[in-house]
Amino acid sequence: MEKCWNVNERGDENLIKELESSLEVSSLVASLLVQRDISTPKLAYAFFDSRLEHLHDPFLMKDMDVAVGRLMTALRNGEKIMIYGDYDVDGTTSVALVYSFLRRFHANLEFYIPDRYKEGYGISSEGIEAAADAGCRLIISLDCGIKAVNKVAYAQKFGIDFIICDHHTPGEVLPPAVACLDPRREDCPYPYKELTGCGVGFKFMQAFCRHNHYPETELYAYLDLVAVSIASDIALLSGENRIMALYGLEKLNTAPRVGLHSIIRDAHMEHKEFEISDIVFKIGPRINAAGRIESGRDAVELLISEDEELARMMSSNIGVQNNTRKDLDRLTTQEALEMLAGSPDLQKRCATVLFKADWHKGVIGIVASRLTDHYYRPTVILTESQGLVTGSARSVDGFDLYAAVESCSELLVTFGGHMYAVGLTMKHENLPAFQARFESWVKAHIQPVQQVPRLDIDAEIKLKDINSAFNGWLKRMQPFGPGNPKPLFVTRRVFDYGTSKVVGREREHLKLELIEECSGAILQGVAFGMGRHLQAIKSGQPFDVVYALEETVVHGKSMLQLMVRDLDFPYGDEHFDYLD
Repeated sequence: MEKCWNVNERGDENLIKELESSLEVSSLVASLLVQRDISTPKLAYAFFDSRLEHLHDPFLMKDMDVAVGRLMTALRNGEKIMIYGDYDVDGTTSVALVYSFLRRFHANLEFYIPDRYKEGYGISSEGIEAAADAGCRLIISLDCGIKAVNKVAYAQKFGIDFIICDHHTPGEVLPPAVACLDPRREDCPYPYKELTGCGVGFKFMQAFCRHNHYPETELYAYLDLVAVSIASDIALLSGENRIMALYGLEKLNTAPRVGLHSIIRDAHMEHKEFEISDIVFKIGPRINAAGRIESGRDAVELLISEDEELARMMSSNIGVQNNTRKDLDRLTTQEALEMLAGSPDLQKRCATVLFKADWHKGVIGIVASRLTDHYYRPTVILTESQGLVTGSARSVDGFDLYAAVESCSELLVTFGGHMYAVGLTMKHENLPAFQARFESWVKAHIQPVQQVPRLDIDAEIKLKDINSAFNGWLKRMQPFGPGNPKPLFVTRRVFDYGTSKVVGREREHLKLELIEECSGAILQGVAFGMGRHLQAIKSGQPFDVVYALEETVVHGKSMLQLMVRDLDFPYGDEHFDYLD
């Protein structure tokens, strides 16, 4: 699918000059900062000198004082506490963090992860009954619960209190919990709204430390889990998330906990310096595979393990589950694409809504993402579970998927999520009405610019501008992700140096060596999935290239290469005389 190239404005030139002078950086680096709203020396110094001391006071969160008070009561009275979390990466890392940290102070703990297939997302009756049978008086829910009004009321019948730690959008009525910790509450004054579920759990434990005058440095050892949750939940890398991800990545790269180290080893990434994208594509999917294929409990057991041999065995088992997940993912995606290809009517729509009763519930979220990328439109993938139609929805850049699903709320049994990802359940008889209404709402609200994948390019530069000093400043801007995207650049009129070729099992990728007409600068690059362009590249005509920079090691020597995102050939039959 063709992409729209959008080269961002440089920003206010006066602000750029001020940063250029104050920080002693190039105009290009200064413009990258201004584009990210880092527009004054003070903001720039804070950005480049992010410290854990800069995290907000956890007691600014609504109900935090009440939550800590109830936890302290449970500890004083020796009450049994259940740590309850969702089965995805954010939920399992949340449970691992709170369970591991609290068990240093309280032995009467257990954790619970609902079964994706028998119980579904969020607080379940089965989970509450398990807590009652175990004699629990308090449940701390993580990454779920903010809309579980009836379930929390059900728990009260057993004399069980709830402390909810969530980050999803609340409903009109909050559950009757002792405390509802959620920065997205309308009445919550907490200054940062983009925390993950694990992030909210971290803030709860931070408040617990401050109340008891425990050193918070001991809690910081769990930031590798928070970083994994931030990356895997595709959370904004701004504010507190950026600080916690920065230090979490440092922990992951230097001394990860036993379970994460086992995952890293099994993924053959022991000697790699991790970035956010490595978590998204390598670590997160393995943790998620446990909940998708067997049980999210397996992931928690691995993440809390302190026994290296046991962790090695559990990680190996999760690796097998991940391979199963990949097979199911590939087959389901192929079926879904064939379903669309066979229906001209479905292809013409503004949104994709597909249902097949035997699709595996554990991979439909991944399939929704893949189809969103393929057709670039809001996508809902549905299957059957426990007599209901259930599924996952994914969105395109800038389109509020949650609002679209919410417009169909009277047709749904449950739904929840955020702007870009939603889970939903409905009765079979409501599926046709949902398909029609969802399509109608999307058609009425989606903008033309949201229907074409767009590359937001930070700057047009020359290959000669790329050097180790420039890359050093880019590295200081990490971690990159939503809210702080990895800078993309475009260079015009480059040529094949003569050595570019296709690589890969299916000859689907390009290994490039490019020369710049105006300067003679030469750089290597990789273009995944773009093998089809080889003939145009080898023709000798100039072309434009969009890319990010990556530092790689070849034969023990560090070098910069272009990670190509797109190519364009707008110059006809022009040729570079140097090559003739």
